[in-house]
Amino acid sequence: MSSKKYIDFKLMEDLLFSTKELDITTLPLDKVNSCYEFLKNFSSDKVIYGINTGFGPMAQWRVDDQYLSDLQYNIIRSHSTGAGEPLSDLYVKSAMIARMGTFLQARSGIHTDVVRLLVEFINRGIYPFIPEHGSVGASGDLVQLAHIALTLIGEGKVHYKGQWRKSDEVLKENNLKPLEIHIREGLSITNGTSVMTGIGVVNQFYAERLLDWATLASVMMNEIASSFDDLMAEELNECRRHQGQQVIALRMRELSKTSKCLQKREHYLYDNSHKEENVFEHKVQAYYSLRCTPQILGPIYETLTNSRKILEEELNSACDNPIIDPDSKNVYHGGNFHGDYISLEEDKVKIAVVRLAMTSERQLNYLFHDRINGILPPFLNMGVLGLNYGMQACQFTATSTTAECQTLAMPNYVHSIPNNNDNQDIVSMGTNSALICKRVIDNTYQVMAIHYIALVQAIDCLKIQNKLAPTSKRIYDVIRSIVPVFVKDTPFYEEIAKVEDYLKNNPLNIK
Repeated sequence: MSSKKYIDFKLMEDLLFSTKELDITTLPLDKVNSCYEFLKNFSSDKVIYGINTGFGPMAQWRVDDQYLSDLQYNIIRSHSTGAGEPLSDLYVKSAMIARMGTFLQARSGIHTDVVRLLVEFINRGIYPFIPEHGSVGASGDLVQLAHIALTLIGEGKVHYKGQWRKSDEVLKENNLKPLEIHIREGLSITNGTSVMTGIGVVNQFYAERLLDWATLASVMMNEIASSFDDLMAEELNECRRHQGQQVIALRMRELSKTSKCLQKREHYLYDNSHKEENVFEHKVQAYYSLRCTPQILGPIYETLTNSRKILEEELNSACDNPIIDPDSKNVYHGGNFHGDYISLEEDKVKIAVVRLAMTSERQLNYLFHDRINGILPPFLNMGVLGLNYGMQACQFTATSTTAECQTLAMPNYVHSIPNNNDNQDIVSMGTNSALICKRVIDNTYQVMAIHYIALVQAIDCLKIQNKLAPTSKRIYDVIRSIVPVFVKDTPFYEEIAKVEDYLKNNPLNIK
């Protein structure tokens, strides 16, 4: 039986970035309950992993019936061993929604109380303490998911209304009862890819926004350079068959419509007016970081398109073990908790975003390097050269941050280390992959913030504000409202942070 899609990216975006709440009445609780009832009857006289056996390499030991409830509590408590900084609320919320997505497939045999309590946590803004470190991504995110389960049973701590508090206190304050174990709730909550998937979903939104900002930045760069517009021509880009390149070129054409900064090659070089010139004052072709943006951003677009597809499939998958199937009246043991799909995609997204950061840094270098651009003062310095320094030191930050991204680009997917008495002899490290991807995305927003400050300063240097395309002019005005034009030397760190926040939380939404 194929999975039904209950959670799509539109719903995830609304839940994560707006005030929308989950409606419990729209969820298939009847199917979840039917699966639970089947398992309750089916498991009464059979040996089933994690119900009446130990976990992992201890599965060879049968657990006496009188301790079956203790067994479920034990996996929650014993696996709450994470370390490091806690995940922020947004990522925790995304992970809880992802876990609920697995339970809605009605293949876990859990009681409907689990879904109901998760919905309450999500809607009321109750965020379990989940440390960054602990998952090897093989039986899924055992450690981090155990921290979620710990708060559901009224133990551990949660982040609620900006404060860290004991879970039982917050449950009582909200008239919620701690979760009780019925059959296999402890194992099922802790078993799966939901933390890496939750982080990956948030990464996806932020990476897609970055791509939009990079596309507009590339348009503005070419406006500043008075580039010939055929770099984005349909005829040029359609003869190379890659969809991503064609999409980026189309977006650039739409963004640059009515711009008075770009030049038509046929009006300048094809009109027979330059027969006597041996050296052309204006560049016949722009630098690669300007001219090749459809070819550079195109594969990034395609990478993100595929990662969105994989993440949405995972959101609507039963990533549990064992899988309970009331239709075939059987329980299947396997490895649906293994995180390779997410780990590989997060590595690909990470590498793509590193490339985006590198492109932004090179475009920034073009703006700062007067001997390369030939039209702007060094470091966009509108003051006295030698006395003032413009954005010189901003480049240090952008370059060092990009360099860190390049170091982090090494794929984590290939870093399997056997553990768990070699029961987990090949693991995905998927949550590590997602977290490293998150760091690269955060870094790239810092680079992009500096880039946009430089773009608007360059526009002021050339006094071309009123020649820009409409979207370029709108964003110029927005950035200038955050960072007024500067002539004298001034600290930039607060402005960089403010622009970074704006770019992250105000998606451009290029279609």
